[in-house]
Amino acid sequence: MSQTPEKNSDLLELLREAGLDTLDGALAYGGGEDLVKPGLGTRRRTRVELTDANGAARVVYLKRYGPERWSDRWKRLLTYGRCSPASVEHDNIRAAQRCGVSTMDALAFGHEMGLGGLFGVKSFLVVSSVPGDALERCGCDFLARHVDDGGAKRLTDELAGQVAALHAGGFVHRDLYAAHVFLHETDDGFVLNLIDMARVFAPRWRLFRWRVKDLAQLKYSMPADWVRDYWDEFLALYLQRCPGDAERYSRAIDRKTASILRQSQRRAARKAAQGASKQ
Repeated sequence: MSQTPEKNSDLLELLREAGLDTLDGALAYGGGEDLVKPGLGTRRRTRVELTDANGAARVVYLKRYGPERWSDRWKRLLTYGRCSPASVEHDNIRAAQRCGVSTMDALAFGHEMGLGGLFGVKSFLVVSSVPGDALERCGCDFLARHVDDGGAKRLTDELAGQVAALHAGGFVHRDLYAAHVFLHETDDGFVLNLIDMARVFAPRWRLFRWRVKDLAQLKYSMPADWVRDYWDEFLALYLQRCPGDAERYSRAIDRKTASILRQSQRRAARKAAQGASKQ
């Protein structure tokens, strides 16, 4: 599902009109709704609603990146080479699409790379929105409504196909939680999209470990009823595309899932302790 210029030609024109097709224009843009969450640092995410010639609202997301810590620059250099944060996600989106993964479209990006990317990196990226909602929020309701019509099995098939396509292409997601899998129901069924491609990369070694991490994140975050009834089927379908020993994968995934749970519990305990200390 590679992006073609014709697919988003009208949207690209709206970006040009709003000044969101250049680095200076994107960094100076003052409209939209900023999406704030802990840990963003100098990153800024903005939901932008543009109006086309027919009066219809077109939603895009503007990501802007400011100065980084040395450690972040060094880590990116080792993982991706000399590039900007925006170009990493731009290239990841295009690579995932070439693998056959359904995701958002990368519409525009630009950067300024001072001294080969070691100083003064500024960059921006504009991506399209994807329809629907995250499985983290809508998965239980979807499964409850489709318990008798095969919807859960179709969801399992599609999800296994999307994850296997990414992995078979040599990439891993690194944040493959249900919060980053969007489901959109249509008259003909549904569509799945994987989002948040900023940390996707192609491991040069320890591929099994990275694949297990993705799969464990998914198992940990998916609805408990789906995990109970469909996880084994999901893994079997996945291994048809990415061959491996089922028992080895199952043991490794369960160990990693337990580790994620322990980490989550420790974070919750620290947060509760901090809240209690402020009272």
